[in-house]
Amino acid sequence: MRECCSKQEKIQSPLAKARGLGAAKSGYHHWWMQRVTALALVPLSLWLLLHLPRIFADTYTDALTWMAHPWNSLSLLLFLWMAFYHAVLGLEVVIEDYIHCKVGKPFMLLLTRFVFGLAGIMAGYAVLLINFG
Repeated sequence: MRECCSKQEKIQSPLAKARGLGAAKSGYHHWWMQRVTALALVPLSLWLLLHLPRIFADTYTDALTWMAHPWNSLSLLLFLWMAFYHAVLGLEVVIEDYIHCKVGKPFMLLLTRFVFGLAGIMAGYAVLLINFG
């Protein structure tokens, strides 16, 4: 077992460890949201990939004008929200599967949510600032 695990955890039976877990809890919602965000990211990513060459080929002011268009800014905000949320969901699965320390796992989950939440807020603020700025 891991060094950070308690003696109580080491002597628990597999059934005792599994109680309260499974598809009847939050795992199904998490799995479903990963699929929904992945499906939503397909058209949004294609839209962004089609527009990126034109954005980078133009001048800075042309790129700002493109981003200030309501449809483009809304699509970019949707892409950013879905991408950050999908990334958080994926990283949470990795942390839950591979971090076994009782102290480290909640800290890493909280840190992941905080960092990606802050990054998402900053990215959304930048798009809104350009649009309404």
